[in-house]
Amino acid sequence: MLSLLKNHLSEEFFSILGPDFSEKDYIHLDLSSQKTSEVNLDLSTEFALESHIHSYLNQKKAKAAFGGYLEQRNLYSRSSYFGIETAGNKRDIHLGLDIWAPSDTLIYAPTSGVVHSLKNNINHGDYGPTLVLEHHIHKLRWYSLYGHLALDTLSKFNIGERITKGEAFASLGSNEVNGNYPPHLHYQLIFDLEDYVGDYPGVSSKGKLNHYRNNCPDPNLILNFEI
Repeated sequence: MLSLLKNHLSEEFFSILGPDFSEKDYIHLDLSSQKTSEVNLDLSTEFALESHIHSYLNQKKAKAAFGGYLEQRNLYSRSSYFGIETAGNKRDIHLGLDIWAPSDTLIYAPTSGVVHSLKNNINHGDYGPTLVLEHHIHKLRWYSLYGHLALDTLSKFNIGERITKGEAFASLGSNEVNGNYPPHLHYQLIFDLEDYVGDYPGVSSKGKLNHYRNNCPDPNLILNFEI
């Protein structure tokens, strides 16, 4: 599936935060367990993390930070939503790519798609408002998930409605609605939604990583950030 997707990804994709963000405005951000432990970052609430991200952006003179695909994080331990932590069963490996930017930042469609589903995933540490697009390239079907959106996104679209490449269709939600995180977009590619509606696991345990890594390819295939 991944080789088929790579073979057909020949188009030029639209910048996901649109024309107000150039390449030089983005900086890679490492939020791995190792890195956050090194800087002794308090992850018990979203506020210390938000301060850390703001300071990092100011230091690097950047407007947005990105990263996180297959990154092992201790960020999720603050939420019971990610389950009991046992050996091999701890959900702490991130399956999407995060883009950290101010709330209300517009999100643009990198490529055209159809609205598959929408849902407000309201658990602490969950996605909050979420939109899933369905895409077709020749005979290949795949999905893109947008999590941590502004709440009004859920009332903008109907199932089956087409969103065109380059369309500003959503914006980033604040921590009050986005699952209690600093404002950011969780962007994830998925081959098989496995009957999920407006949702799909965005964090894996080590024991299930092989399945999810095969089903959720690197979003940078689309976003093309320089790391």
